[in-house]
Amino acid sequence: MAVSFHNSLRRAAPLLALVALEAAAQPAVLRDLPINVDAASSDVDYRSSTVVFRDVVITQGTARVAAESARATGLDFVDSTWVFSGHVRIDKDGGTLQSDEARVQFRDNELRTATINGSPAQFEQQLERTAGKAHGRASTIVYDLAADRVTFSGDAWLTDGRNEISGQHLVYSVRDQRVLAEAQPGNDERVRITIRPGEAAAAPPPNDPPRSDPPRGDPP
Repeated sequence: MAVSFHNSLRRAAPLLALVALEAAAQPAVLRDLPINVDAASSDVDYRSSTVVFRDVVITQGTARVAAESARATGLDFVDSTWVFSGHVRIDKDGGTLQSDEARVQFRDNELRTATINGSPAQFEQQLERTAGKAHGRASTIVYDLAADRVTFSGDAWLTDGRNEISGQHLVYSVRDQRVLAEAQPGNDERVRITIRPGEAAAAPPPNDPPRSDPPRGDPP
Protein backbone atom coordinates (compact mmCIF):
# COMPACT_ATOMS: atom_id res chain seq x y z
CA MET A 1 0.00 0.00 0.00
CA ALA A 2 1.33 3.41 -0.90
CA VAL A 3 0.09 6.56 0.81
CA SER A 4 1.22 9.98 -0.39
CA PHE A 5 1.64 12.48 2.42
CA HIS A 6 1.31 15.46 0.11
CA ASN A 7 -2.20 14.25 -0.72
CA SER A 8 -2.87 14.24 3.03
CA LEU A 9 -3.95 10.59 2.83
CA ARG A 10 -7.38 11.82 1.79
CA ARG A 11 -7.72 10.24 -1.63
CA ALA A 12 -5.98 7.01 -0.65
CA ALA A 13 -8.03 6.37 2.49
CA PRO A 14 -10.97 4.57 0.83
CA LEU A 15 -8.60 2.28 -1.02
CA LEU A 16 -6.40 1.18 1.89
CA ALA A 17 -5.46 -2.50 1.81
CA LEU A 18 -2.58 -4.57 3.09
CA VAL A 19 -0.37 -5.59 0.19
CA ALA A 20 3.17 -6.78 -0.33
CA LEU A 21 5.84 -4.16 -0.83
CA GLU A 22 7.25 -3.80 -4.31
CA ALA A 23 10.87 -4.91 -4.35
CA ALA A 24 12.24 -2.32 -6.75
CA ALA A 25 16.00 -2.28 -6.36
CA GLN A 26 17.60 1.14 -6.42
CA PRO A 27 21.06 1.59 -7.93
CA ALA A 28 23.76 2.46 -5.40
CA VAL A 29 24.99 6.02 -5.73
CA LEU A 30 27.18 6.41 -2.66
CA ARG A 31 29.82 3.73 -3.07
CA ASP A 32 31.82 5.68 -5.65
CA LEU A 33 31.99 8.77 -3.43
CA PRO A 34 34.71 9.37 -0.84
CA ILE A 35 34.01 8.81 2.87
CA ASN A 36 35.21 11.68 5.08
CA VAL A 37 35.79 11.34 8.83
CA ASP A 38 36.17 14.51 10.91
CA ALA A 39 36.72 14.13 14.67
CA ALA A 40 38.04 16.14 17.60
CA SER A 41 40.15 13.16 18.71
CA SER A 42 40.72 9.48 17.98
CA ASP A 43 42.07 6.47 19.85
CA VAL A 44 43.25 3.54 17.72
CA ASP A 45 43.68 0.12 19.33
CA TYR A 46 45.51 -2.10 16.84
CA ARG A 47 45.27 -5.18 19.07
CA SER A 48 41.47 -5.17 19.06
CA SER A 49 41.12 -3.44 15.66
CA THR A 50 38.87 -0.77 17.13
CA VAL A 51 38.87 3.00 16.81
CA VAL A 52 37.15 5.44 19.18
CA PHE A 53 36.33 8.96 18.00
CA ARG A 54 35.10 11.99 19.95
CA ASP A 55 32.89 14.72 18.47
CA VAL A 56 32.77 12.90 15.14
CA VAL A 57 31.16 13.68 11.79
CA ILE A 58 31.17 11.24 8.86
CA THR A 59 30.00 12.29 5.40
CA GLN A 60 29.58 10.54 2.09
CA GLY A 61 27.85 12.49 -0.64
CA THR A 62 24.60 13.86 0.82
CA ALA A 63 24.73 11.40 3.76
CA ARG A 64 25.98 12.73 7.09
CA VAL A 65 26.30 11.12 10.54
CA ALA A 66 27.25 13.17 13.61
CA ALA A 67 27.56 12.18 17.29
CA GLU A 68 29.44 12.90 20.48
CA SER A 69 31.37 9.65 20.13
CA ALA A 70 31.75 6.65 17.85
CA ARG A 71 33.36 3.23 18.17
CA ALA A 72 34.32 1.46 14.96
CA THR A 73 35.60 -1.99 14.08
CA GLY A 74 38.46 -0.46 12.11
CA LEU A 75 38.65 2.01 9.25
CA ASP A 76 38.01 -0.59 6.58
CA PHE A 77 34.73 0.56 5.03
CA VAL A 78 34.43 -2.59 2.95
CA ASP A 79 32.76 -4.27 5.94
CA SER A 80 32.62 -2.44 9.27
CA THR A 81 30.15 -1.52 12.00
CA TRP A 82 30.11 1.79 13.86
CA VAL A 83 28.26 2.48 17.10
CA PHE A 84 27.47 6.18 17.58
CA SER A 85 26.49 7.58 20.97
CA GLY A 86 25.29 10.92 22.29
CA HIS A 87 23.05 13.26 20.29
CA VAL A 88 23.24 11.11 17.17
CA ARG A 89 21.94 12.78 14.01
CA ILE A 90 21.80 11.15 10.58
CA ASP A 91 20.88 13.25 7.52
CA LYS A 92 20.36 12.40 3.89
CA ASP A 93 18.33 14.16 1.19
CA GLY A 94 16.15 16.04 3.64
CA GLY A 95 15.49 13.06 5.91
CA THR A 96 16.76 13.26 9.50
CA LEU A 97 17.08 10.47 12.07
CA GLN A 98 17.87 11.37 15.70
CA SER A 99 18.57 9.19 18.73
CA ASP A 100 20.91 8.68 21.66
CA GLU A 101 22.57 5.71 19.99
CA ALA A 102 22.75 4.26 16.48
CA ARG A 103 24.47 1.29 14.85
CA VAL A 104 25.71 2.14 11.35
CA GLN A 105 26.94 -0.42 8.84
CA PHE A 106 29.35 0.18 5.97
CA ARG A 107 29.37 -2.34 3.15
CA ASP A 108 31.43 -2.20 -0.05
CA ASN A 109 32.68 1.32 0.80
CA GLU A 110 29.13 2.60 1.19
CA LEU A 111 27.30 4.03 4.18
CA ARG A 112 24.55 1.43 4.00
CA THR A 113 22.19 1.29 7.01
CA ALA A 114 21.59 2.88 10.40
CA THR A 115 19.59 1.11 13.13
CA ILE A 116 18.26 2.67 16.32
CA ASN A 117 16.21 1.19 19.14
CA GLY A 118 14.33 2.58 22.13
CA SER A 119 13.56 6.16 23.02
CA PRO A 120 14.11 8.89 22.18
CA ALA A 121 14.23 7.85 18.53
CA GLN A 122 12.60 9.88 15.80
CA PHE A 123 12.61 10.59 12.09
CA GLU A 124 11.49 13.69 10.22
CA GLN A 125 11.53 15.14 6.71
CA GLN A 126 10.39 18.45 5.29
CA LEU A 127 7.65 17.71 2.76
CA GLU A 128 8.05 19.24 -0.68
CA ARG A 129 4.46 20.06 -1.58
CA THR A 130 3.23 21.28 1.80
CA ALA A 131 4.62 23.41 4.60
CA GLY A 132 4.43 20.46 6.99
CA LYS A 133 6.93 17.82 8.04
CA ALA A 134 6.74 14.05 8.13
CA HIS A 135 7.45 12.72 11.63
CA GLY A 136 7.81 9.10 12.70
CA ARG A 137 8.67 6.91 15.67
CA ALA A 138 8.80 3.20 16.51
CA SER A 139 10.49 0.67 18.79
CA THR A 140 13.07 0.04 16.06
CA ILE A 141 13.93 2.30 13.13
CA VAL A 142 16.18 1.20 10.27
CA TYR A 143 17.34 3.84 7.81
CA ASP A 144 18.52 2.30 4.53
CA LEU A 145 20.55 5.20 3.19
CA ALA A 146 21.35 3.47 -0.09
CA ALA A 147 17.66 2.97 -0.92
CA ASP A 148 16.41 6.17 0.80
CA ARG A 149 13.99 4.08 2.83
CA VAL A 150 13.11 4.16 6.55
CA THR A 151 11.53 1.09 8.17
CA PHE A 152 9.54 1.50 11.40
CA SER A 153 8.88 -1.67 13.41
CA GLY A 154 6.95 -2.12 16.65
CA ASP A 155 4.23 0.43 17.49
CA ALA A 156 5.14 2.39 14.37
CA TRP A 157 3.61 5.84 13.91
CA LEU A 158 3.90 8.44 11.14
CA THR A 159 2.29 11.81 10.59
CA ASP A 160 2.42 14.64 8.09
CA GLY A 161 1.57 17.16 10.80
CA ARG A 162 -2.19 16.67 10.49
CA ASN A 163 -2.99 13.11 9.40
CA GLU A 164 -1.60 10.00 11.09
CA ILE A 165 -0.92 6.39 10.12
CA SER A 166 0.12 3.65 12.54
CA GLY A 167 0.78 -0.08 12.57
CA GLN A 168 3.35 -2.65 13.58
CA HIS A 169 5.37 -2.29 10.38
CA LEU A 170 5.59 0.83 8.20
CA VAL A 171 8.07 1.80 5.50
CA TYR A 172 8.63 5.40 4.47
CA SER A 173 10.26 6.31 1.15
CA VAL A 174 12.39 9.40 1.67
CA ARG A 175 12.82 9.88 -2.06
CA ASP A 176 9.12 9.59 -2.98
CA GLN A 177 7.69 10.84 0.35
CA ARG A 178 5.31 7.88 0.51
CA VAL A 179 4.26 5.49 3.26
CA LEU A 180 4.28 1.78 2.46
CA ALA A 181 2.49 -0.59 4.84
CA GLU A 182 2.38 -4.37 4.85
CA ALA A 183 1.09 -7.12 7.13
CA GLN A 184 3.68 -9.55 8.42
CA PRO A 185 3.16 -13.21 7.42
CA GLY A 186 1.06 -15.22 9.84
CA ASN A 187 -0.77 -12.43 11.64
CA ASP A 188 -3.79 -10.21 11.18
CA GLU A 189 -2.25 -6.83 11.94
CA ARG A 190 -4.13 -3.81 10.72
CA VAL A 191 -3.05 -0.37 9.59
CA ARG A 192 -4.84 2.54 11.25
CA ILE A 193 -5.23 5.97 9.70
CA THR A 194 -6.55 9.13 11.32
CA ILE A 195 -7.60 11.87 8.89
CA ARG A 196 -8.19 15.24 10.48
CA PRO A 197 -10.59 17.52 8.57
CA GLY A 198 -9.42 20.92 7.44
CA GLU A 199 -10.06 24.09 9.34
CA ALA A 200 -13.42 25.84 9.14
CA ALA A 201 -13.94 28.43 6.44
CA ALA A 202 -12.11 31.63 7.16
CA ALA A 203 -13.94 34.81 8.10
CA PRO A 204 -14.24 37.52 5.43
CA PRO A 205 -11.13 39.66 5.08
CA PRO A 206 -11.10 42.78 7.26
CA ASN A 207 -11.17 45.15 4.27
CA ASP A 208 -14.60 43.89 3.14
CA PRO A 209 -17.29 46.65 3.36
CA PRO A 210 -19.45 46.35 6.49
CA ARG A 211 -22.99 45.11 6.13
CA SER A 212 -25.80 47.71 6.77
CA ASP A 213 -28.42 46.98 9.38
CA PRO A 214 -31.91 46.11 8.09
CA PRO A 215 -34.50 48.93 8.29
CA ARG A 216 -36.47 49.15 11.52
CA GLY A 217 -39.98 50.31 10.66
CA ASP A 218 -40.97 53.36 8.64
CA PRO A 219 -38.72 56.41 8.65
CA PRO A 220 -39.97 59.41 10.62
